[in-house]
Amino acid sequence: MTSAACAVENGDGCVYCVLDVHAGSKREEFPAGVNIWRNAVGCSIRAPPVEGKANKAIVKLVSSVLSVPKSSVTIVSGQTSSVKRICIAGMDKDALVNTLDSCL
Repeated sequence: MTSAACAVENGDGCVYCVLDVHAGSKREEFPAGVNIWRNAVGCSIRAPPVEGKANKAIVKLVSSVLSVPKSSVTIVSGQTSSVKRICIAGMDKDALVNTLDSCL
């Protein structure tokens, strides 16, 4: 098993995580494995990548899995890409990695 640590880094007041997003999937899943070539955590969502629907679904799913408010999850780069960098306020790297690894 590969750890999610390769996709997570501490930031200023938040922790950053790189996501490899699969929009339009049959089911929603986070984390959905680790992509070692992209150093990213997998994230599958049902919403299509149209008019920001996928980005809203990502924020909702990530906040739900991590038990943080939606306002604590921000997509900081990759708004129109399948590889996104998110910022999660109120968490540190160790807590996020432990939570993600326990779900893998």
